[in-house]
Amino acid sequence: MCLGIPGQIVEISNLEHKLAIVEVGGVRREVNIVCIVDEDHSPVSCVGDWVLVHVGFAMSRIDEQEAKRTIELLTEMGEVQTKLQAMRQSNTS
Repeated sequence: MCLGIPGQIVEISNLEHKLAIVEVGGVRREVNIVCIVDEDHSPVSCVGDWVLVHVGFAMSRIDEQEAKRTIELLTEMGEVQTKLQAMRQSNTS
């Protein structure tokens, strides 16, 4: 299963190579934005956009509400996973 993580583009780091800095959960990473730019949406206009990031690429633009809901769901999934691991460990002790 492939998973895109929501992040917000905070700056363009290399205009020529279409690279941008995306903040994902407080962590900033450089990603390629070639998949989300075209004649109508230049790299510079991407600053502030919410995107789904997968393997170093911004795969698509999403709206802020969708991004925040996805982050909430991923957080909940992580919390459930942590609880399941704790339960498994307590059963083996």
